[in-house]
Amino acid sequence: MLRCGSFRLALDRPLLMGIVNLTADSFSGDGLAGDTAAAVAQARRQIDAGADLLDLGAESSRPGALPVRAEDELQRLLPVLAELTGCGVPISVDTYKPEVMRAALRHGASMINDIHGLRMPGAMEAVAESDCAVCLMHMQGQPLTMQQQPSYRDVVAEVRDFLRRRVQAARAAGISDDRLLLDPGFGFGKTLQHNLELLRALEQLTSDGLPVLAGLSRKSMLGAITGRPLGERLAASIAAAVLAVERGARVLRVHDVAATRDALAVWQATRGSDAPGSAAV
Repeated sequence: MLRCGSFRLALDRPLLMGIVNLTADSFSGDGLAGDTAAAVAQARRQIDAGADLLDLGAESSRPGALPVRAEDELQRLLPVLAELTGCGVPISVDTYKPEVMRAALRHGASMINDIHGLRMPGAMEAVAESDCAVCLMHMQGQPLTMQQQPSYRDVVAEVRDFLRRRVQAARAAGISDDRLLLDPGFGFGKTLQHNLELLRALEQLTSDGLPVLAGLSRKSMLGAITGRPLGERLAASIAAAVLAVERGARVLRVHDVAATRDALAVWQATRGSDAPGSAAV
């Protein structure tokens, strides 16, 4: 079970986290900065399509992205949060700034999705003093420079060890395991080969018993494999999602909720009613 404030999410089947970008420079070209009505409409479409939770991001983390001020992030975020209060699913906010975390949690968010893994001063405390869930992600470097020749001796071991250290820090701060979600950070400071190694070995990251989130939707690694531009990566995104679930991922962060849900329904139908995670999607 994943505890997100007042929400309790069962993990006996893969969960779908629908992406709502509130940025002006999203890598996927779907940013809705300043358009509250369009963002809320997109969020509600994701819910209608079967999203189990939503992830709102008001600062781009694409390769080469520049940071934005906390006040600008909140200006984009809070009006959308206000409109989605009572929408029936947990709302995650993608941020690493403690002041944004606190404001988002006061305005109805029940999860923090932090690409820095709560390493910014004050971030751990902002989460610990709440009852929200938190996703701890691995990233080598910063978005501005992370894809400039990332290097590892053993990417799987290094990502696993980093996440274990962040879990230990979270536990020491009083954050219980049922509030923790782990993300290896596909595409964040990693080459294509690093991403493939992590996907192949994803089960190693689930061995400690904490749920893993996989964010592979529309990523450049899929474009590198298929040669497809951003707008033509749906099939590759679905294939990657199913592979991630096969390897133990419990949460999928996706742009295309309905298509991914259909793919997982077929995948689960082949597993039989007695298979773990065979509850209907």
